[in-house]
Amino acid sequence: MKVLVTYASKYGSTAEIAEVIGKELTKREYEVEVKPMSEVDSLAGYDGFVIGSAVYAGSWLKGAAKFLRTHQEILAGRPVWLFSSGPTGEGDPNEIMSGWTFPENLASVREAIKPKDVILFHGYINLDKLNFGEKMIVKSVKATVGDYRDWLVIRTWASMINLES
Repeated sequence: MKVLVTYASKYGSTAEIAEVIGKELTKREYEVEVKPMSEVDSLAGYDGFVIGSAVYAGSWLKGAAKFLRTHQEILAGRPVWLFSSGPTGEGDPNEIMSGWTFPENLASVREAIKPKDVILFHGYINLDKLNFGEKMIVKSVKATVGDYRDWLVIRTWASMINLES
């Protein structure tokens, strides 16, 4: 079975998560392609989809939101898993985001697709990669800087993806 793991990543953190998910799925003997959404020409030939985006201010990146909307009809009724990455700091990422699990502006798309699972992973803020405006936002919202991605959680979630159930 062939799985597409596709993502939108601004600075590479979400791309790294997607790569780890892809490696985990390969261990399960799936044929896996991992690529940014911007490089996906067609969804034909795939049996399942893992789709993720970085989260900024409670929203997926614009390209990711457009990708979901554009492919909503094809994805509906197919095995789909959705992930987001973004919050930093100690503790449950959903609690850090005050209960947020998925962008409100994509709720109808999520409902139409009916994903098998939706998860929010911790993210990574690397000040060296941010522009001045982004650094000011990080400072004003008092975001915790650093790499808080939990690779065990990511691998465990990926290992539970099953196209046959």
